[in-house]
Amino acid sequence: MKKQLPIGIQTFAELVQENYYYVDKTRQILELIETGKFIFLSRPRRFGKSLTLDTIAELFSANKPLFTGLYAEKNWDWEAKYPVIRFNFAKGVAKSKVTIEELLFSQLQQNAKQFGVALANYVGLGTLFDDLINKIVEKHQQKVVVLIDEYDKAILDNLESAEIAIEMRDILRDFYSVIKGQDANIRFAMLTGVSKFSKINLFSGLNNLYDATFDKQFSALCGYTQSELESVFAPELEGVDLLELKNWYNGYNWSGESVYNPFDILLFFSNSDRIYKPYWFETGSPTFLIDKLIQENVDMGKISQDISDDMLLSKFDVGDISPIALMFQTGYLTIDKVINTFDGVGYKLKYPNKEVQQSLNVMLLRRYLHKYESGSTLRSHLYDTLIQHDVARMQLVLKAFFASIPHDWHRNNQIAYYEGYWASVFYAYFASLGFPIITEDATSVGNIDMTLLVNNHVYIFEFKVVGKEVKDSPLGLALAQIIDRDYAKKYQGQGKTIYQIGVEFNKDSREVVFDVACL
Repeated sequence: MKKQLPIGIQTFAELVQENYYYVDKTRQILELIETGKFIFLSRPRRFGKSLTLDTIAELFSANKPLFTGLYAEKNWDWEAKYPVIRFNFAKGVAKSKVTIEELLFSQLQQNAKQFGVALANYVGLGTLFDDLINKIVEKHQQKVVVLIDEYDKAILDNLESAEIAIEMRDILRDFYSVIKGQDANIRFAMLTGVSKFSKINLFSGLNNLYDATFDKQFSALCGYTQSELESVFAPELEGVDLLELKNWYNGYNWSGESVYNPFDILLFFSNSDRIYKPYWFETGSPTFLIDKLIQENVDMGKISQDISDDMLLSKFDVGDISPIALMFQTGYLTIDKVINTFDGVGYKLKYPNKEVQQSLNVMLLRRYLHKYESGSTLRSHLYDTLIQHDVARMQLVLKAFFASIPHDWHRNNQIAYYEGYWASVFYAYFASLGFPIITEDATSVGNIDMTLLVNNHVYIFEFKVVGKEVKDSPLGLALAQIIDRDYAKKYQGQGKTIYQIGVEFNKDSREVVFDVACL
């Protein structure tokens, strides 16, 4: 029997009382609470962090009737009840010192009113927070629970202005440092956010703060697993291609079981036509991220080949932000493999799914082309040629694409003279179509620059940047490397048509020429 889809519902009581679908995460939540007294969890936006905190609030408030039939009903101590202090920064945007201080002061006052205490005269936000905890403990003769949702939002909202972002960070650092000093009065504290900023005292001051972000036990705490999707949402799955649904919206992993993006799933089910589209991506345009990727000349095609360490992925600071860490923490990359290295743990990353791969690379193309319409038309044409396996027409489309990149972009961009730049542009173009792509595709005799898999066809690409000698015909250097090293051998014997394509870019004239051999 169908239920209501909980789109935008972040209140646990409403979810269970108003006939909404609900995936029981209370077992993982109880295990998380048992893990430690101070918990931090990082997850991308719209991933269920707020609902998780609200569920925890109801547990510590001993609202047992809400948990009827759930795991927590028979596994939680309902005799103990604690005052729950909550801060939620998910709503609103703070763009100055005044606005963030007003937001903090307002939430302090709301908590004071809820528990019937009066705060001291305004003597500083940290002092007021400290005073709030002391007075609630004194009145209720019970330790408090502190829950902070989207602790870092005020910083993230201002990353394009480092000066303001640093100001926000410093204000929040002083505010959160109160938690350490109130250790004796706190039963449990949890903070959620998108990122982990290294210079906030919360992470340096609380020696016993447990970061659950990479704990495989809690990898599926937020999001829906495959089994949860198929059981809880079974009434919505009639006629749905589960493999296609998985390709589009599953794939998020924090070193444990992979999960679906819950926002995508709910929006997909709400669409009567069951249209696959980037629902989650469209709710936030990662302009700062795109600028960062281009400014630092990140080779998008090689991201899945590099190994990132725990330190890189788990934290960064304003003014010292790794674009790879930013992509991971904001949900545009996820863990593919956990690797034991000589000095600890490393991670191989990947796009989580088709939605992110396609949408992020479309945004990159907009920047390369300085206009969207041309890119959209050419992408559509390229998609058709690949589906139809029309290699001759594909060459014409690709030439038109490179000709559409503004001349000023090349003239003012020295990296345009390097092979990696052209390969990155080429990669973004193909990745924006959503087909499976393998870069630095390993063979026994070397790495293929890029392999594209389209149905029962394999496209093997090798790239070379050459000088003025290339005009309308290739030198043959790129194709020769494919043939000489027998790259195609890896895919032979599988009943697939293999296209070997050498691509040569003229760094001076911006001409691109192709050399093709079919097997």
